Amino acid sequence: MPIIVNLDVMMAKRKISLNELSGKIDITPANLSILKTGKAKAIRFSTLEAICKELNCQPGDILEYQEENEETTK
Repeated sequence: MPIIVNLDVMMAKRKISLNELSGKIDITPANLSILKTGKAKAIRFSTLEAICKELNCQPGDILEYQEENEETTK
């Protein structure tokens, strides 16, 4: 998939757990886990905004576009 989710990286940089973040942004830990592992098919802008606000980051810090053929080389 050409969209890479780097939420786990940002969470590690901010030293915040999945349960702690989910509580602060009012999303279930299960749904946040789906997003964190890159298995989500979509994300609401309101959710992305809440994550960015809590982690003090930009959407580009969490979401990354990568060409299909580049993904196979990593």
